[in-house]
Amino acid sequence: MRNGSISAALAAIFVCAWGGNQFTPLLVMYRDAGYSALTVNALLGAYVLGLVPGLLLTGTLSGRFGRRPVALAGVLASLVASLLLAAGTFGVGWIAAGRLVTGFGVAVAMAVGTTWVTELCFRSGAAPGTGARWAALCLTAGFALGAAVAGLLAQWGPLPMVTPYLVHALLALAVLPFVVRVPETGTAGGAAHGQFGGLRHPRFRRVIMPMAPWIFGSAAVAYAIMPQLVGDRVGQWSLLYSTTLTVGTLVVGTLVQPLAKRLDRTGSARAVIASMTLMPLGLLISMFAAIVRSPGLALTAAVALGCAYGIALVSGLLELQRIAAPHELAALTGAYYALAYLGFLLPSLLSLLNSVAGYPVLLGALVVVALSGTAVILRHSRAHLPAGVPADANEKELAPAG
Repeated sequence: MRNGSISAALAAIFVCAWGGNQFTPLLVMYRDAGYSALTVNALLGAYVLGLVPGLLLTGTLSGRFGRRPVALAGVLASLVASLLLAAGTFGVGWIAAGRLVTGFGVAVAMAVGTTWVTELCFRSGAAPGTGARWAALCLTAGFALGAAVAGLLAQWGPLPMVTPYLVHALLALAVLPFVVRVPETGTAGGAAHGQFGGLRHPRFRRVIMPMAPWIFGSAAVAYAIMPQLVGDRVGQWSLLYSTTLTVGTLVVGTLVQPLAKRLDRTGSARAVIASMTLMPLGLLISMFAAIVRSPGLALTAAVALGCAYGIALVSGLLELQRIAAPHELAALTGAYYALAYLGFLLPSLLSLLNSVAGYPVLLGALVVVALSGTAVILRHSRAHLPAGVPADANEKELAPAG
């Protein structure tokens, strides 16, 4: 298996992730343009409505039709989504449509792209776990760079509501010819049933599920909620500050991902526990940042939440690969990311509840919820381990279907 094929599949993940997060640092721009906080947060979370069904369906579709055609559809969707977002100057409906289509593109990158890279790495003889780590790295790097470029173009470039999206559309167009040439790894016409059996595994329900929503829940608090609470303290630099929080969270999340592999153990959920220890700490700092409305403290919270995000993302994938049968891998990866993206609804939920209790109280409540999830994971950390895997063995990357 040539490295070029793996690189092209990783590029598909990267470009879809870029499109998925380019909107986030522009929330301040849309607020300044006259949109309400509730509308802006609803637009942020709107792509979950396209993403969650996509995550649950695209794994099964790739098992039936193959990885490559579904991955191509994801890159095309990401391209079209940026064009719709660029048309947002004509009305909020175009933005909402773009966010929905964006969700499908990100769903393909997560569920099918991750599985495709895993299978390509397996066939190339790469070390176990390589596919999951590379896919997570490209996903996070795409999220970070997409946010950075969009934020900088919106701050200093021409047509700030159009140019960032056109840049991404051109990037997606450039990637397509390379993705077409990547070899197929799935078995087209495969069974569409029995691909979610791993959801019933006790370790999925008691270790992965309590952690998964916090993956993007932590990111949403760091770069969607905090800029709205402290952004006015930085004056005309609010857009640049929002971009800094977004990129900073994701860069930290990228840098700590190798640590997640070193922390991972087959005999316990040590890496997951590490992420869920950092999670309430980051939320606690966020609560204090909301009380004193400190941009510096909000940035500190973003660093802590970024660490939690990066470790959680990789450790959850490694746990998942140990319990998934080969034919379940794409579908279960989609289900995992669907749970993870539920956390992205947090900004909308907190906006609705803000009239009942202020953000400091709401963030304090999230600390308690996160700690309860940590307690559940601690209790089941060494229980229901995959059969046939020694407790002191390195994590094993499952052989792909086909």
